[in-house]
Formats: sequence, structure tokens, C-alpha cells
Amino acid sequence: MTAVDDRLITDVREIFENLEVPEGFKAELLRGDIVMMAGLGLVHNMIVESVQDQIPRDRWRRLQVQDLDIPDELSEPVPDLVVIERDAVPGAGRLVPSGVVAMVVEVVSKNSVDRDYGDKRSIYAAGKVPAYLIIDPMAEQCLLLTEPTGQGEEADYLLERTSKFGMPLSLDILGIKLDTSEFGTLPPVKRHRRP
Repeated sequence: MTAVDDRLITDVREIFENLEVPEGFKAELLRGDIVMMAGLGLVHNMIVESVQDQIPRDRWRRLQVQDLDIPDELSEPVPDLVVIERDAVPGAGRLVPSGVVAMVVEVVSKNSVDRDYGDKRSIYAAGKVPAYLIIDPMAEQCLLLTEPTGQGEEADYLLERTSKFGMPLSLDILGIKLDTSEFGTLPPVKRHRRP
């Protein structure tokens, strides 16, 4: 006979905070679900490095895999890159409040497509993150989302701008034009349902 523990989990945040994540993996809390991903590939890491290197360090903090605190959401996403004004960084701690974030960046993988284009889009919009940049090496394009509106799962961005790799992308919020010409690509996978 198999024993089943049918006790209700009442504090998923506590479980998440005490979770022992194996080396080489990262874990996120997305709307009450704990999502674990294996290590990231070379193309992914080189794209993140390229974006980070183009954001002026004297004005911006460019933090890789930083946990965010989204008010009124049971979510603690871990974007590939978080951009914060140098003077706006809060004190110590694991979580950075989404209210101080200027932009988040996610680089899409075949396993993160729906989360990056769907769940995280509404989570970051609900957290009022002013700019969300999705870089998709399979579709060879960037999608810049701005002007967050709404709450919860209904939150979204009012403006979106798509740019193919090789074309510069204006990131007005940071005062730069992002050079995408060196972004690596990955073999296309079955086209996802997202833009």
C-alpha cells in the first residue's frame, strides 16, 4: 500500500525559499508553481553577455539571474538580466522589488518559450516593470514590451516592438541602441503560439 500525503501546502513561498536546487539548475516561483531549469547554453549566455556589455555601467546595474519580488503575485521570477538605475538598488537581500527595475531581459530557449512569452509577460506587467525585452534566438528576433497595465493574469504591455537580429533596437528607457548583429541563433523548433 502506498501512503499519500494529502495535506494542503499552505506556504509555497516557504517551501521555495528552503528548496535545495541542484548545482547547474535554477528555480523560479511563477504564480505558485516552482519551475526548475537546467543550465543555460553557450548561445544564451553569449547573448546575455552582449546585452549586459552594451548597457552603460556608470548609470545602470546589470544583474544576472536576480530574484524579483512582484507585489500581489505569488511569483519570484529570475530574469536572465535585470537592469536597475545605479542609485535605486535597495539594501541587502535575495529579492529585488520590481518597482525599482527599469528593464528585464529573457533569452528564450525551447523549454522556456511559453513561460517567457506568456506567464512572465503578464507577471512582469503586473509588477509594473517598465520594459521587458524577450530575445528569441530560434525566431532570430527581439520583442520589446513597454507600458505595463492591469493586474494579475490580465496584466499586459500596451506597446510591443519587434526587431530582427542584425537590426539595432532602440532601448529608450536606457538611452541606448542595442546592437543585435552578434546575437547567436539556434535551430528553429516547432513555432510556438506566441508572437
